[in-house]
Amino acid sequence: MTTGTTGPTGPTSTAPAAADVDKSPRPPGSRGRPDRTPRAPRGRGGGGRTRRPLLGRRVNPFAGAGSLIWLVVVLVPVYTMLSASLMKQDQALTGNPLAPPSNPTLDNYNTVLNSGFPRLIGNTALVAVAVVALVLAFSVPIAYVAVRTRDRWSGLAFRVFLLGVAIPAQAVVVPLYLIIGELGLYDTLLAVILPTAAFAMPVAVIVLTGTMRDISEELYEAMALDGASPMRMMLQLTVPLSRAGISTVAIFAALQAWNGFIFPLILTQSEGPRVLTLGLFTFMGQFGINIPALLAAVVLSGVPIFAVYLVARRALINGLMGAGGK
Repeated sequence: MTTGTTGPTGPTSTAPAAADVDKSPRPPGSRGRPDRTPRAPRGRGGGGRTRRPLLGRRVNPFAGAGSLIWLVVVLVPVYTMLSASLMKQDQALTGNPLAPPSNPTLDNYNTVLNSGFPRLIGNTALVAVAVVALVLAFSVPIAYVAVRTRDRWSGLAFRVFLLGVAIPAQAVVVPLYLIIGELGLYDTLLAVILPTAAFAMPVAVIVLTGTMRDISEELYEAMALDGASPMRMMLQLTVPLSRAGISTVAIFAALQAWNGFIFPLILTQSEGPRVLTLGLFTFMGQFGINIPALLAAVVLSGVPIFAVYLVARRALINGLMGAGGK
């Protein structure tokens, strides 16, 4: 609404001009007309998020076919092994390997359990635990020194140490046999534990160095300002933040020890230190092989390591992904 006064020449408007309107920003909380600011369009769900259209995504038929083929390649042998372990010897030799057992029986598992199989499991578990302990005890400090030390000689020593990845166990089995014999360790579990841990250590150091390089330098500087020693930094900072890599190394070393064959074959002889992989030869006689009992032993030997994988699979995958990104 406008008002005016009567002048000599007629009514004069006193309404303020548009340019005289105060355009200064209002302080927060003041009353008035709210500012009109553009907002992002809401989705149909009302949550404020816009959904990506699914029409642009394409299904890769080759990836699906490859996954299906890989699943068949993995599951068919497992099914055949489980099925044959429930058969009798004549049916396993003459029947269709893909056919289910007509008369399932657990006699093969009883034969395995009554032929010293628990002792084989105990020896193998002892070797695996000892190998994991040795690998972690040496690889964690080595990886920590490799990450924290910047001089040339430490880098050279680290590269020489990693040459162990390129050396296969078969190439040094004869020198190892002579060394183990000179030390008086032949035909003992230590003859299996020490070489297995030594050959698992280079890969463990590679994984741990990749994990430890993710730790921020500012955290080390903060602990150094508090007067922390390198040992305290490693135990209280590096080890807790490298749990994924340490779990990966532990699982890898346990698998190496559990599935090891060449060192137990060459460095042991009697039945006392015999491990699981050599114990499978018990079911291979001079004139034939007890196939159902052998497959039952394979099934029982895979149960513990499969259980460990189910428990620690997330840590294994996270550790390998962290090391692979370096």
